[in-house]
Amino acid sequence: MAAEVGPVTARAEGRGRGPDGYRGDPALADFPDRAPGTRRWCFADQLGPHFLDQPEQPVLLIESRAVFARRRFHRQKAHLVLSALRHRAAELGDQAEFHQVGTYGEALDRVGEPLSVCAPTSWGSRDLVLRRPGVQLLAARGFGSSHAEFAAWADGRGRQRLLMEDFYRDARRRHDVLLDGAQPVGGRWNLDEENRQPPPADGRSPAPEPWWPEEDEIDEEVRADLDRWEAAGDVSFVGDDGPRLFPASRQEARHRLADFLDNRLGAFGPHEDAMLAGERWLAHSLLSPALNLGLLDPLDVVAQAERRYRDSVSDGDPLPLNSVEGFVRQVLGWRDYIWHMYWHLGRDFRTRNALAAHADVPDWLAGLDDTAVDAACLSDVLGDLRRDGWVHHIPRLMVLGNYALQRGIDPSAMTDWFHESFVDGYEWVMVANVVGMSQHADGGLLATKPYASGGAYIHRMSDYCGGCRYDPRKRLGDDACPFTAGYWAFLDRTRDRLAGNPRMRRPLQGLDRLADLEAVVEQERLRGTTPP
Repeated sequence: MAAEVGPVTARAEGRGRGPDGYRGDPALADFPDRAPGTRRWCFADQLGPHFLDQPEQPVLLIESRAVFARRRFHRQKAHLVLSALRHRAAELGDQAEFHQVGTYGEALDRVGEPLSVCAPTSWGSRDLVLRRPGVQLLAARGFGSSHAEFAAWADGRGRQRLLMEDFYRDARRRHDVLLDGAQPVGGRWNLDEENRQPPPADGRSPAPEPWWPEEDEIDEEVRADLDRWEAAGDVSFVGDDGPRLFPASRQEARHRLADFLDNRLGAFGPHEDAMLAGERWLAHSLLSPALNLGLLDPLDVVAQAERRYRDSVSDGDPLPLNSVEGFVRQVLGWRDYIWHMYWHLGRDFRTRNALAAHADVPDWLAGLDDTAVDAACLSDVLGDLRRDGWVHHIPRLMVLGNYALQRGIDPSAMTDWFHESFVDGYEWVMVANVVGMSQHADGGLLATKPYASGGAYIHRMSDYCGGCRYDPRKRLGDDACPFTAGYWAFLDRTRDRLAGNPRMRRPLQGLDRLADLEAVVEQERLRGTTPP
């Protein structure tokens, strides 16, 4: 699904500019790129060699138990983060100081030398660094575009909208990705229209099973520690335990990347938005956890994908360009855009609530209890999330996010839920994705209309509806689809707030043609957030 982003302007009123073009916050100053003579403090999402200035640079790694005590993370997320951190410590050996402590402060107080750190990925973690004397904050790494490059692009647009598509094209030009001279390979920048096919009619994945990592003794230690901490009441988790499905080392991450490029990239594009109950991986890369842990450099990932495409053309058996371009757009376009919008939109963006959604996250959703749910799509997606800690972008947006949007669940609470429940979920990932894209809580800054849909979309793009007790064509009665009925109830509830959106004019006009609207609204009011 194409991201309808968005009317964010490049200038904000009443806020001063920092030296790199961001708005007046010391956490976003124009910090230097390198400090090779210092010990490099690497957070648990900065685990690749590209976070060091030289291969032999001394490193500080900190495992803080307090991080896991503050939130109720998915068990597999906690396992993956700890496993990756400990694998990196083992890989570095004597090159790294590795502290396993209660808080970051306990470890930092023990370090008797100056430190440098690449800018962390959240406001809170940057504040932590800035409060510590003797720590030099460097420019961020792990993304295709720097803060300064994004600021230059945004400033160059004046008061034009900060469209993701335009940012993506600018990034491709700057990095010379999939270009023939000054023009995009194939003559078009975006082939998303070719990547919206429903699932394969035979119900089978278009790609072979992904490669899976094998757990080792470090994973055994992590599991034992998590069990012990939970038994002691120090931490609490949701979701199922292992086996670990995602890379915890750079070697594993590179293996998964190679497997995707060799066996799955060609099939990725056409069914990118499809959902199949029995084929949850389809042809997706499963690389987001490794990228977000810093195990892979996104520019290297994009370069390898382009190299595979160029080689396939030279060999006379070209990979489908729509698949290659779609993957590049995810990594170089959408991922980077979301990262930069997290900072551009400011600290308070996560508190936006333009649609006045105040319902609590229901216990069955918070606990990933798929057995409580009858709706086949929601139950299946929730079950996949409980088991794996991951589902791809369309179940996130059009099942989980769509449900929360329709039911008026508080967007900040949903941001926290996505952050905690997904192995690739981080603060910077989820704020713009959930508050802006999924829940439309910013009033249309990021996305030009709410991503709300009835059961017809889910029916078209999945195989869920055939065996479901609910009928996607019905909005009233015992077998009325909660998404179809919920869609109309959502439009009724938000009619006044969405009335000024030109893209919502026709859907809102449809409300007046429903003779049973009052009954549908009352039906959904009574249903609320009880398990559908």
